[in-house]
Amino acid sequence: MGAADGVSVSARGAYEGILRRQSARESAARTYARALPIVPVRARGLTIEGADGRRYLDCLSGAGTLALGHNHPVVLEAIRKVLDSGAPLHVLDLATPVKDAFVTELFRTLPSGLADHARVQFCGPAGTDAVEAALKLVRAATGRTGIMAFTGAYHGMTAGALAASGGAPDVRVARLPFPQDYRCPFGIGGHQGAELAARWTESVLDDPKSGVPHPAGMILEPVQGEGGVIPAPDVWMRRMREVTAARAIPLIADEVQTGVGRTGTFWAVEHSGITPDVMVLSKAIGGSLPLAVIVYRDDLDVWPPGAHAGTFRGNQLAMAAGTATLSYVRENDLAARAATLGTRMQDQLRQLGREFACVGEVRG
Repeated sequence: MGAADGVSVSARGAYEGILRRQSARESAARTYARALPIVPVRARGLTIEGADGRRYLDCLSGAGTLALGHNHPVVLEAIRKVLDSGAPLHVLDLATPVKDAFVTELFRTLPSGLADHARVQFCGPAGTDAVEAALKLVRAATGRTGIMAFTGAYHGMTAGALAASGGAPDVRVARLPFPQDYRCPFGIGGHQGAELAARWTESVLDDPKSGVPHPAGMILEPVQGEGGVIPAPDVWMRRMREVTAARAIPLIADEVQTGVGRTGTFWAVEHSGITPDVMVLSKAIGGSLPLAVIVYRDDLDVWPPGAHAGTFRGNQLAMAAGTATLSYVRENDLAARAATLGTRMQDQLRQLGREFACVGEVRG
C-alpha cells in the first residue's frame, strides 16, 4: 500500500523509527538533526535523497567538507583504488605512498612564501585538533603562553580552541576587535574602522600597562565563519602580518572553513597576499573524510618527538580522497569559478538589498 507522497507506509515507518531512536539515544548536544529531521540515504553533487523519498538541495556541504559535492567520481575512484590495493588503512604516522602523494599535492597548493620552507604535522581528524596543535606549536617555539584572538572567532570545540573562540574563559587569550562595516566595533566601518582595529592591536601589544603579556601567537580567520561570514579587509590582514612579524609573534591562519578554493583563491589568505607562519587545515582537505593538519615555517619545528600525537593521524582513505580533491580543484581552477559565481550572486543579492530595506548588508 503506497503513501500519498509515493513512499510506502512501511518505508515511512522505518525512517520515522530511525528519527525516534536517534532522539531517544543520542546526546542532547546534537544540532543539525534537530533542525533537519531527515534520514539521508543517497547523495550526488548538490542533491541528497532522504528515506522519505524526497530530494533536497544540500546547502550545508557537510559543514564545508565537500569541496566537490557528494560522491564526486574522482573522490570515489581514489577511495576505491586504496581499498582494492590491499594497502593498510591504519598506520599511525608511518610513511606511505598515499601520504606522500597527499603531502606533495598539498604543498603544491600552498602560498609560495610558505611552501618552500614548510613542515606539516598530521593531527587528530578534526579541525579543532589542528587548532590545538597550532597553539601548542607556537607556545613551544616561542616559550610564551598567551594567544591573541578576535571577537566573533570560531576555532573549534576543544578547550583551547573554545578559549580562542571566546566560548570559554581563559586569561591566556586576549580578545581583539575584528573589523567589519555592518557592526563596526568603533561605529565607523570602512578603511577607518580597519585602521582603528589595527591600532588597537598595536596599542595592546606595545603598552606595558595593557595587562597583555607578549603572546606566543595570533590566530585569525581570513573570513570569519560562525561570526557572521565576515571577510577580513585585505589592508587589515596585511597590517596584522606586519604587526606580528615586527614583534616576532607567529601568525596562525585558520583556513579550516575557507580553504580549497571556496573564497575565489585556493587559500583565503591569498586575497591579501600575506604568508602566515602557520596554517590550520581540515574539512575539505580530506575530500569529505576526517583529516586535519597544520603547515608551518620550518624554523618553528622545535617540538620533540611525541610532543603532539594521536591515534588517527594516518587516515589513508582521507588522504587519497584529499589528494583527488586538491588536485581536481587546482587543475580545473575551481577557485576562479567560485569567484565568478560568488560575484554574480552578490550582485543579485545587492540588487535585492536596494529594493528591500530589511536587508542590512550583503557579504560573503
